Amino acid sequence: MMKNWLLFTFTFLAASTTYAMEHQTIQFKQQHYDVIKVEQLDQLKLFLKSPETNRYYQKFTAIQKALPACEKLTFAMNAGMYHADFQPVGLYVEQSKERRPLNQAKGFGNFFMQPNGVVAWNDHRAVIKNTADYVHSGFKAQFATQSGPMLVDQGKINHQFLVDSNSLKIRNGVGVKDNQLYFVISQQRVSFYQFAQLFKQQLKIDNALYLDGSISSLYSIQNKRHDQRFNLGPIVAEVNRENCKS
Repeated sequence: MMKNWLLFTFTFLAASTTYAMEHQTIQFKQQHYDVIKVEQLDQLKLFLKSPETNRYYQKFTAIQKALPACEKLTFAMNAGMYHADFQPVGLYVEQSKERRPLNQAKGFGNFFMQPNGVVAWNDHRAVIKNTADYVHSGFKAQFATQSGPMLVDQGKINHQFLVDSNSLKIRNGVGVKDNQLYFVISQQRVSFYQFAQLFKQQLKIDNALYLDGSISSLYSIQNKRHDQRFNLGPIVAEVNRENCKS
């Protein structure tokens, strides 16, 4: 009997194109997902506000316009939950500066569903940890964003997810494996449990963090996708600098 979760569809540009990410479209249990694997952490950044205007970027195009002419935006995605005024709900670190502190408060909504967690990286290492573990990790983050809930924590799907839930949304999240970050967005509406299964069973990822749902957005130069429907808070983006002079 053929298993749907073994079917992969790959969408790549020519091999001569040198990006620090690899974009795949994957079919898993009759649902389709875009999976972007980032291999070079030194090209991955977080964006929130323009340092020149102090205005929130909100759109992928605003980031591209703000970059030097030699730099190119190749991938971007919404990266964590935010308030109505676009401020991050939890920890936000950009260029090694903590702009918002870690949020360990109790509350309602997806962010506060336990355990929640943090994705953080520097030029050499990436981690995803639940918030309690991150506090004690001492990780030196150049970039970090907090969100919730954890989809997969230390190899286990979040026990709060309902297998037969009818709460279906377009969702996006991030996992870490072999020091590489895997950013995923569903093409159809899925439940928390279905989304977590994709990370655990198909991608073989032991630590994955939910980023958001409903407003989930993707920019990918490889498959010419540019979502523009929603205004966003924190944005994660790969910036290619190969045309810049050293």
